[in-house]
Amino acid sequence: MSRLSFCHIALAAFISICLVACGGSGSPSVTTTGPSPVTYTVGGSVSGLAGSGLVLQNNGGENLAVSKAGSFTFPTHVSSGSPYKVTVLTQPSNPTQVCVVSDGSGTAKANVTVEISCTTSTYNVSGTVQGLVGTGLVLQDNLSDSLTISSNGAFAFSTAIAGGSAYNVTVLQQPLTPAQTCSPTNSTGTINANVTTVKITCTNDEPVGDWVWVSGADIPNQLGSYGTVGTPSGSNVPGARYNAVSWIDASGALWLFGGDGYDSGSHGFGDLNDLWKYSAGEWTSMSSSSVSGSPGVYGTQKVPATTNIPGARESAVAWVDATGNFWLFGGSGPDSTGTIGYRNDLWEYSNGEWTWISGSDQINQTGTYGTEGTGSAANAPPSRSGAVEWTDAAGNFWIFGGFGAHASGLGDFNDLWRYSAGEWTWMGGSTATNQTGIYGTLGKAASTNMPGTRNSALGWVDTAGNFWLFGGVGLDSTGTMGDLNDMWKYSAGQWTWVAGSDLEGQPGTYGTEGVAASANIPGARDSSLAMTDAAGNFWLFAGNGLASTTVRGGLNDMWKYSAGQWTWMSGSNTANEAGVYGILGTPSANNIPGGRTGPVGRIDAAGGIWIFGGSLGYSDQFNDLWMYQP
Repeated sequence: MSRLSFCHIALAAFISICLVACGGSGSPSVTTTGPSPVTYTVGGSVSGLAGSGLVLQNNGGENLAVSKAGSFTFPTHVSSGSPYKVTVLTQPSNPTQVCVVSDGSGTAKANVTVEISCTTSTYNVSGTVQGLVGTGLVLQDNLSDSLTISSNGAFAFSTAIAGGSAYNVTVLQQPLTPAQTCSPTNSTGTINANVTTVKITCTNDEPVGDWVWVSGADIPNQLGSYGTVGTPSGSNVPGARYNAVSWIDASGALWLFGGDGYDSGSHGFGDLNDLWKYSAGEWTSMSSSSVSGSPGVYGTQKVPATTNIPGARESAVAWVDATGNFWLFGGSGPDSTGTIGYRNDLWEYSNGEWTWISGSDQINQTGTYGTEGTGSAANAPPSRSGAVEWTDAAGNFWIFGGFGAHASGLGDFNDLWRYSAGEWTWMGGSTATNQTGIYGTLGKAASTNMPGTRNSALGWVDTAGNFWLFGGVGLDSTGTMGDLNDMWKYSAGQWTWVAGSDLEGQPGTYGTEGVAASANIPGARDSSLAMTDAAGNFWLFAGNGLASTTVRGGLNDMWKYSAGQWTWMSGSNTANEAGVYGILGTPSANNIPGGRTGPVGRIDAAGGIWIFGGSLGYSDQFNDLWMYQP
């Protein structure tokens, strides 16, 4: 080999070694590569999804929005042996739901499948009702879930609502008897928690008023607590009684005289002649008499004296003259000798003194009629109790009917009398007792018309000066004795049968409480309370008789007669109902005096109706004082 060839070979070998050592190009080397890493998917299924907005998260970083039930898979795989943790980042809404992950965490050794279960949150709708006195109120939620409401207080719909959904409480049916309008507040919105703030407030379409128990006991047959004469006290209270008389004086104070009931306990039960005044929330005993059965102290006729006092009596008639003096006539009780019978004495109470004006101090006087239409100092009505009284625009006093003494014996009257300028005048009706009514044609006046004899009826005067008569116990058009519900008007010297039946024992037609109707009429009754308000409307309360059925007993219904129609304003349309007293001094639509006969009362200047006492079945006497504000 030549030297040159040897050199070429050595150089080529050197270059090859350098290229390899220096990383230069050349033929690639052969290397050995290991197996690829193993990865797995993370996914699963969602069940029960109804809302929107569900977002899942894996390992606290990768978010996945899920819009519907079914399968899901996170885009990023996890390596074998690496951890995974699937959680709910955002719960769905509309409706509100709670989604729970099952087996959501662990180490990936295969494709991961987790379960997401979603349930809907539900909430209840409830609230309160106030002012409800009618029946038939029906509420709805979302126009489908109906709920009948029968009383004030809490209510709750039975059907729960999905969270995030709307609720809308409305009135499907307004209450009747009485008719009311109930209005919801806080009643609409989106529910995401239990709703408890819905309020339903009911008001009367026609005001029926609230009763308030003012004074006295809520149990019967209480003795009187008289205190010191002339000194008011919160502990004073008249004893229980019925068939007393009462009036309102110019200052608005309520006065009470006599009746049949309980004294201070000296004699217990009997006819009374105590005088009381109620003012500024306190009773004052205004006379020294606190013993039942006391005879009168008459003194000298027409001469006032501090020692004078009418004898104890019940079912008298009374009125107040234009100067504010109080007048009292008749009734039944002891005379000046203590003998019990029927009275025809007339008294005036003025400036704290009683004056015996006319009539006898003895019982059972048969009277002197004189000439019809002609007054005389010698005239005097026969002794009687349970007459009806009116006062005309001139201040003259009128009476009609009653039960008492006659030359032929005791009986019911239908005679009409006027007291004016110190004289009695017989103005019409029969001088005999027990006369059948002559009704004529309904709605037409006639000189021959005449109500039948009766006692314990009701009367009032309208703004035109006409006299009105209602009910009582007496003789109907067939001569049958019983409770009546006929209504009469006396005007220009003639009687007109206006409404009600000409037969005894008729139940009432009540209609809808608070709503006037031409068909409405109170049931037959006697010994009720009659009053006239400043507008000339007539008010009737309670009595003994019939409500809406033929069951007789003590009534507690309140009626108003206005513009030729009766309106049932308050109380029950059944007899012998117990009272609901509530809280003393607190008015409430739920309060109501119990059924009773022979209460007394008057309407004050503000239109408030005051009632006191009465009796249920003539065995339980009351001394409760109530006020009704229409």
